[in-house]
Amino acid sequence: MTSKSRFTVLIEHRALDWRTALSTLGALTVLVAACAVHNAQARPDGPGAGQHKIARDLLTETTSLREGGHGWSKQVGGKRHVQLVVVSNSDDPELSALRAEVQRLGGHVQARHAIVNGLTVRLRADQVQALAQHPDVQGLSPNRSVQRSASSLEEVSGSNTDVVRKYSSGSGSSGTYDGVDGKGIGIAVLDSGVMRGHRSFAAADGTSRVKRNVDMRNAKLSDWLAAGDTSTAPAPGSLALKVYEALINNDNAGTHDAYGHGTHVASMAAGRAAYQAPDSTGIAPGADIYDVKVLDDKGQGTMSDVIEGIQWVIFHAREYNIRVLNLSLAAASGESWQTDPLCIAVRRATAAGITVVVAAGNFGLAADNKEVYGAISSPGNDPSVITVGAVNFKGTGVRSDDSVNLFSSRGPTRSARMVNGVRVPDNLIKPDLVAPGNRIVGAASSPPANSGRYWNTLANTNPQLVSALGIPQLFGQTLMLMSGTSIAAPVVAGAAALLLQANPGLTPPMIKAILQFTASALPNYNLLQQGAGQLNVDGALLLARSIRSDMASSIEAGTLATGASISVTKSPVRVSSLLSGQSAPWSRLVFAGGNRLFSGDALFSQHQPIWDPRLVWANGVVRRTVPQYWSGTGIAPKVYVKNFVETTPANVPLLSTQVVNATGLVGSNSVRGRTGLFTPGTTLAQWLASGSGTLLSSGLVLSEGLVLSEGLVLSEGLVLSESLILSEGLILSEGLILSEGLVVSESGVASLKFNTTGALKGED
Repeated sequence: MTSKSRFTVLIEHRALDWRTALSTLGALTVLVAACAVHNAQARPDGPGAGQHKIARDLLTETTSLREGGHGWSKQVGGKRHVQLVVVSNSDDPELSALRAEVQRLGGHVQARHAIVNGLTVRLRADQVQALAQHPDVQGLSPNRSVQRSASSLEEVSGSNTDVVRKYSSGSGSSGTYDGVDGKGIGIAVLDSGVMRGHRSFAAADGTSRVKRNVDMRNAKLSDWLAAGDTSTAPAPGSLALKVYEALINNDNAGTHDAYGHGTHVASMAAGRAAYQAPDSTGIAPGADIYDVKVLDDKGQGTMSDVIEGIQWVIFHAREYNIRVLNLSLAAASGESWQTDPLCIAVRRATAAGITVVVAAGNFGLAADNKEVYGAISSPGNDPSVITVGAVNFKGTGVRSDDSVNLFSSRGPTRSARMVNGVRVPDNLIKPDLVAPGNRIVGAASSPPANSGRYWNTLANTNPQLVSALGIPQLFGQTLMLMSGTSIAAPVVAGAAALLLQANPGLTPPMIKAILQFTASALPNYNLLQQGAGQLNVDGALLLARSIRSDMASSIEAGTLATGASISVTKSPVRVSSLLSGQSAPWSRLVFAGGNRLFSGDALFSQHQPIWDPRLVWANGVVRRTVPQYWSGTGIAPKVYVKNFVETTPANVPLLSTQVVNATGLVGSNSVRGRTGLFTPGTTLAQWLASGSGTLLSSGLVLSEGLVLSEGLVLSEGLVLSESLILSEGLILSEGLILSEGLVVSESGVASLKFNTTGALKGED
């Protein structure tokens, strides 16, 4: 299929909303609009021929004796000139005849727009009607100035509502926002690198929001032939730390992201890109970015480098205000969350107060195109992280046509521990929620102009990721299309940054619960396909602002009693949002304890001990992980984490009274019966909105290391049959997804067992 025909298919299936896609051309803004039909229809020949092709305001300007004061109409050399957009119906991709006609009429072609088969031209006003008569002209519109609206990603996620933010002044990357944009919040991106010089990462003042670039591969921790013991963590301010930081410093590298994955991922979370069409602005366009490179130029890395990267983020989190960590990468998921090294690492990042967002994986479709359950990759199988699946939003702002991507990994987690020689799967409910992850436009890294290469490895290998856009590509502003749960994860990471800007006191488990509770469930998708539902930034901000802003410090100090009031409003929790003119009911659902479902306003009006990021509860196990900080002369107190102490507490309350236990509503698991974990999310949301569920009259308490039976309905053992293919036709993934020890980017990962094509090229 040619790039042109592929783009045609893309337009047909995505129904792109150009009102939210088109923006600046240099200092000017291009608005592509259908040509308004003039009331007085012109004759097919004669002086008035072609008037029906001219937009009303353009026709009025060209026939009036007085100037209308439009920015697209000016006096040049004593003659009135207009700047207009010409949309053509010509089959010639270069529009050669139309270009020649513009020049014959004394005009100038200023830009070619392949994406709309048109031109921006400057022409004398008295020649507009002559140009309209050319057979290759479909419509003429003035190059009107327009206010920036939301990018597609902002619109579909609910990030452009009055609750969140509006674009208030300026243009391009210099514009400012009214509302929250993530400013002051650091997002660490562990990936293949982030191109510091890309314009999408510029702040309003033009400086880069990529605050640091570090390359953990330079530490050579994965080189198992290296001599010497480097396991001792250097102290803050020490010479050893300075040597280490110099070794991994990648700020001034010529190429930060040769592979191209990390740059695109970072732009989903924090891109600021109203400067060109299509607008590829991300969710938190004011947030700071910390590039932690752990993958090579082929998108591959080692577990040790990833763990070292997480450690670097933990160490500098309070120094740099890194509050969010995004991991759009995958490793083998065979080992239980209790012992998997990556799971331990992200769980400790959570304990340090960092909200960790992880891609669910792109393993939802078997090689024979059958749906697969149980293929959540590591570290998305850890209960402490926010595990994100992908949604195909079909190119529209409304949610009524959205679907969960076929490639998006389904739960439950099938990583397992061995008990007396028997494999016991974890069976945690995952993913936690879903977000846009299909054919999303974002920043494309490119090598330096003098390198002889123009595109990153992903774009060079898969040129359709670029050609499908059909737009001029300028160095430092290049864009590409990407898909996968790796693209959906940073959308949620950006949302977490917004919540933290609005309420800095939120803890990681609170952020996860808020995002789940306000998510809107997609019809006909169950809990293992979509988690609690699709991301709803509008609702999440509302709920976040209703909670005390001192939660994190109070929890750390141990001054909050179970059930204590934490709400700053007396109004009940809302049940829906209005997104793109449609009602988006909240799921009112929170996952806890690994395989339990809870609801109710008390979750966010009363303090719940599970909001302590140092606690993890799953599989009937509760563990407490407490960070220990460096101290001493010249070292700021409680800033730099030195190590962690993990214990198994006893007699610890987990939930307060008045929390709604929703686990019993879903019943036993049946794919055909659509019950249990296969219950449609919308069905459960409707039940919860109507008041169904059971109140915890005495809360939920950990006693002598065991969780009391109250609220426990789903079996702590197997959620699904141990057979690989169930009698109901369900395929259940067992064993490893990827090679042991190999960590790879979550986009474009090939596997013999799975069809991952859609995770790179997207799905219709």
